[in-house]
Amino acid sequence: MNTIPLYDKRTGNKAGQSCCYPQAQTCCIQPDQKDKTMEMPSKQFNKKPSWISDIILTSAGQVPVVVSAWSRSDLLGRIRARIGSFRMHYSIPPGLYAIGKPDANSDVFVSANYKLSFDILRRELEGINGWILVLDTKSINVWCAAGKGTFGTDELVRQIAGTNLAGIVSHRRIIVPQLGAVGVKASEVKNRTGFSVLFGPVEAKDIREYIRLNYKASVKMRMADFSLMKRIELIPVELNPALKKYPFAAIIILLLFGLEPSGIIFRTSWIEGWPFLLLALAGIFTGAFATPVLLSVIPFRSFALKGTITGLIAGIPLVYFTSMFSNDSGMLKAAGIVFITVLSSYLALQFTGATTFTGISGVKKEIKFALPLFIAGLTASLIFIIIHKLNIWGVI
Repeated sequence: MNTIPLYDKRTGNKAGQSCCYPQAQTCCIQPDQKDKTMEMPSKQFNKKPSWISDIILTSAGQVPVVVSAWSRSDLLGRIRARIGSFRMHYSIPPGLYAIGKPDANSDVFVSANYKLSFDILRRELEGINGWILVLDTKSINVWCAAGKGTFGTDELVRQIAGTNLAGIVSHRRIIVPQLGAVGVKASEVKNRTGFSVLFGPVEAKDIREYIRLNYKASVKMRMADFSLMKRIELIPVELNPALKKYPFAAIIILLLFGLEPSGIIFRTSWIEGWPFLLLALAGIFTGAFATPVLLSVIPFRSFALKGTITGLIAGIPLVYFTSMFSNDSGMLKAAGIVFITVLSSYLALQFTGATTFTGISGVKKEIKFALPLFIAGLTASLIFIIIHKLNIWGVI
């Protein structure tokens, strides 16, 4: 069985029998080529990352060999990707990677260049000799990128051709994650490249069993598991941005309630505005935390409706059964109920981007329906507040 030339970075010696593929344009690595071949492909890395162990030379040029084990920096990257906008820049260069000691018969696994997606795949490929073909998805995960079109047929065809994959493997099959199926037309990929697309399991952890079953996925492998722990892990993705915007919303609320005929009265802004500051926090909690946690038990499929329910459950007691609105202003109470409900519903709808509970078409349809209602709700809340202020001023 042919193996690709490989250097042991610790000793500088060849690891095992070094042979060349018949299709390869570049032959075996010689000792005096070691420094050259150990350079990162296309100089895309300023320094060798911890997840790359070696470089092998193929007809596609230099291919990095990745390790399956996660380093401390990989774990830290996962945390940072879950709590903020860092995930929008958490990427690796697209192209071809190797894991283990792959040869011409080894499987080819397709992934996104969102590093967390790539990391999860390489971790689950421990002990497997294979190739990882990474598509340029603009640092977006497989499922979302498939919906946006970046994990799609054209990009897959481009990477197959650009890496000269046909000259590296003797078979003509690639394994694409099922969550990327919406963006990939298997028949078109076959016609344009000669490679057959096999849609693998939803979860990378099932790849080993999928291969053992002769590349067949069981019913369970086709099911997306979105357990409580997975939902909790994704909550910071929406909760953190909402909390960052809270100070700006608080300033607007205080200015609105401080508005008097004589100007902005800061004492009034706090006395009348603080209940809405608390309602805003409650809306963030119900929409970005409570709704995801209770996702499977709240009725209705619509995320906007789920958020509406949690918003009402929290808002009604706060507005009508606490001392927050002790002045008994019906208009102000109505404004408060509408405000927390709209905020909760909006943030719950944002969570669709982190789930597999609904498809891309369903998300677009719901946004198209819900967005006008959000605008109408905020407008109504503002009108109620204005009427309340005019009533205090004696205008009406």
